[in-house]
Amino acid sequence: MSDKITLVINGETRSCLPQTLPDLLQQLGFNPRLVAVEYNGEILHRQFWSQTKVQQGDRLEIVTIVGGG
Repeated sequence: MSDKITLVINGETRSCLPQTLPDLLQQLGFNPRLVAVEYNGEILHRQFWSQTKVQQGDRLEIVTIVGGG
């Protein structure tokens, strides 16, 4: 499909449809409540996720928050 875009997610090139960040996280199998996201080199605060639509060439680093004890 020509409407797919290419992103770099955690150093790996991936193709997906343009979508909002929460939808992308869900598609990738991440629990949005348990991750931090760096979007094009900057930490993206959670309050902006729903209005952030991933675009061609975006670079994301998704870090899972792990609790310990």
